[in-house]
Amino acid sequence: MQINQACTKFLNGYFSTHERREKTKKAYCSDLKQFQEFVESDLDVSLLRSSHIESWAAHLRQKDYSPASIRRKIVVLKVFCSYWVRTGVMPESPFWRVKISYGRIEQLPRTLTEIEMKGLLTQAQQDRSIISRQRKKRKENSTMTSKSSSQDYRTLRNLALLELLFATGMRVGEVSSIDIKDFLAEEDIFRIKGKGGRERLAFIVDEVTLKILREHLEARMRIETENPALFLNATGKRISTQGIAKIITKLREDGGIKRHVTPHMLRHTVATLLLRNGVDIRIVQEFLGHASIATTQRYVHIVKEHMIRELRNRHPSLNLRMKTKNLPK
Repeated sequence: MQINQACTKFLNGYFSTHERREKTKKAYCSDLKQFQEFVESDLDVSLLRSSHIESWAAHLRQKDYSPASIRRKIVVLKVFCSYWVRTGVMPESPFWRVKISYGRIEQLPRTLTEIEMKGLLTQAQQDRSIISRQRKKRKENSTMTSKSSSQDYRTLRNLALLELLFATGMRVGEVSSIDIKDFLAEEDIFRIKGKGGRERLAFIVDEVTLKILREHLEARMRIETENPALFLNATGKRISTQGIAKIITKLREDGGIKRHVTPHMLRHTVATLLLRNGVDIRIVQEFLGHASIATTQRYVHIVKEHMIRELRNRHPSLNLRMKTKNLPK
């Protein structure tokens, strides 16, 4: 079987039995297409060797792919090979002989400062307040929100999105995929379908956030559409991850925050602040939906840097030494 045929059959077979997001499937398609172009698509899959894989990794390094991107592509290829070993098409996986050095992969998560996070929330609240006041001046009914394209709905949606991202640390894809039925308003809980089809619960503990989310739910229920999504775009369809990113960018610009901000930075920020406030790392792991605690431990480095910086500024021994220096001889 030629590798181009093997890639097509793998994608159809693997994703019919493994529940994955559309984004994941697109990444697999892209990575495998790139590999088959590198080795030539008419290569028989049973002739795939470790040398092909190592050569491809070297090629990706020459093309200046990041260590993390190279590792992801190699992992996709490893899953591909394992699939054909299980079906008997490949006698063995070439990966048992492969040795690849990815270089330094670990990157510390980028977070917002508390002032920046407060600035985003304040901007979203101000946008909502302005539209509410304008509606009252026009003496419109308080339940006028009935179209997803209205400013009334969009400012409330934007505020609810931001509050939810910060309250739960959800990934932007998880927020985009939430349906109305996933918000159990009476129990203050969201059902989340995370990476790899893993499900978890997100608990809303802030009464202000909960009030905003319930207000948004009421507004959303008044919009007539067959779409089950909790958050809608202006055309009445499910809001995309790109749409959420654009909302964060607009709030950042209007709030006067200079640096680039992504929805994922809100996830990093809440995780870091939880650890800084003394929450057990196992709870933070469950909160974020990490399969491995090693992923959660990345945030510990940021907390450690903050702790050292604070100790250097505030440790009592520093004041004592200053006083000692000033004592008369």
